[in-house]
Amino acid sequence: MFDADDLAEIRSAKSEWESETLDPVIERFGERRDQFETDTDGQDVQRIYTPADLEGYDYERDLGFPGEEPYTRGVYPTMYRGRLWTMRQYAGMGTARETNERFQYLLDEGQTGLSMAFDLPTQMGYDSDDSMAAGEVGKTGVAIDSLRDMERVFEGIPLDDVSTSMTINAPASVLLAMYIAVGDEQGVDREELRGTIQNDILKEYIARNTYIYPPEASMRLVTDIFEFCAAETPNFNTISISGYHIREAGSTAAQEIAFTLGNGIEYVEAAESTGLDVDTFAPQLSFFFAAHNNILEEVAKFRAARRMWAQIMEERFGAENPKSKQLKFHTQTAGSTLTAQQVENNVVRVAYQALAAVLGGTQSLHTNGKDEALSIPTEQSVRTALRTQQILAHESGAADTIDPLAGSYYVESLTDDLEREAFEILDAVDERGGMLDAIESGWVKREIQDVAYDRQQEQEAGERVIVGVNRFASDEDEQVDIQEVADEEVSRQRDRLESIREEREDDAVEETLDALRSAASGDENLLPYIIDAVKAYATVGEICDAMRDVFGEYRSGV
Repeated sequence: MFDADDLAEIRSAKSEWESETLDPVIERFGERRDQFETDTDGQDVQRIYTPADLEGYDYERDLGFPGEEPYTRGVYPTMYRGRLWTMRQYAGMGTARETNERFQYLLDEGQTGLSMAFDLPTQMGYDSDDSMAAGEVGKTGVAIDSLRDMERVFEGIPLDDVSTSMTINAPASVLLAMYIAVGDEQGVDREELRGTIQNDILKEYIARNTYIYPPEASMRLVTDIFEFCAAETPNFNTISISGYHIREAGSTAAQEIAFTLGNGIEYVEAAESTGLDVDTFAPQLSFFFAAHNNILEEVAKFRAARRMWAQIMEERFGAENPKSKQLKFHTQTAGSTLTAQQVENNVVRVAYQALAAVLGGTQSLHTNGKDEALSIPTEQSVRTALRTQQILAHESGAADTIDPLAGSYYVESLTDDLEREAFEILDAVDERGGMLDAIESGWVKREIQDVAYDRQQEQEAGERVIVGVNRFASDEDEQVDIQEVADEEVSRQRDRLESIREEREDDAVEETLDALRSAASGDENLLPYIIDAVKAYATVGEICDAMRDVFGEYRSGV
């Protein structure tokens, strides 16, 4: 972008500025710290950045235009000037009835997409009356035991009018089958179903641990969903490859990029190994990232990830369809940054994180409620979180021009640095045989845990400031209203489950479960069999148990 003579003049001018203008001021007043670093990667942040920090930068190669490779500036030509990001507020309230009421409320308040949270028993493939579910029913999201619950969640919500994101992984095939079944009941053409199923099992072995089956069987279910949805629900994103949980576990921004894209590579390779053509399923891949507090680092992270994925899909997999190379992603503000102390501060944190996501070009966004460090957010907290997005969209001006930070010497330099570091991590993954081998060996988890430990030590030592916690704390006893799941709602959930078992046709249920076991023992696509079981009102636990009978369960370290 600048010739050698220009860069030489800039370096000379910077040196003169340092000696004549900067040094006397530093000698007299000093600076706040001896060293400034990026929030997670520990890269030195210089006082100022100039074109000399972008030597060799090529506009068309490294930046380009929105909607064109390398997609640094965004995947769509008009970005938010054409259509704002989808505003999703993650919601799952104890029971199906409560979740339906929250969804209806959010839609009335202007939310443009639904995002569904599930309780831990559902995430682990257990029914609400299973002994393993004790104390957890409805706590972290909605309890879904059978198709009856899913019908209630979407009562009065036409599935051809909304886009729904479901944060579910190990039993993703079962919950997707239920969603499809509800659409069938509503008379919605399967091609009209829109949304995303998280379905990212690899990050469960890295960060969250809500897995059921061994990796090989889990990967089969993932690719079965790819194949089925490419033919049946082409407008439904078949996976949300999640860096969010990797970052929440403590990773750096560069690790979040690298391990997320590494998982993406593993999924593409697995799908290709079954005979699927990359351009058949890759356009339905989507990603999910966290937005943390360091605004400029986060913006650079999103831009670097887009550029890297385009290169990976073209060079590794020979993708030809432009949509196969476009990294489309959902963002959630960072739950791990929220504090139980001075909860009002979380409103500010969330607003800045949301700004970073928008400046970085996200396709959809969830903003956390201020009280999510304590419980499922209250209705008031959710409204404030949604209003945060709406103010950002309609009042801030951040959505009026595309990639507004492009050309910033610092942001472009940081984008390059994060890309370089993330590719180095991917090289280390390849040396270990790919992400699946790197995960199973425990290397990925150790890399993240080392960073998390160092960051915790910095916080406890006061080197990393957390406002309201280790600095600017208050002795006041704050009173915060929190959302709780009533014990009687849990009892009613179990009663409904018992009623369903009494009302359904047991022979039909057993027939579908036997057929599923038989298919799981072979190599057929399992989705049609799971849909049959769902429509017979087999429960989540029964369907997952049928596959447990064939696949077994995964035990870490065993």
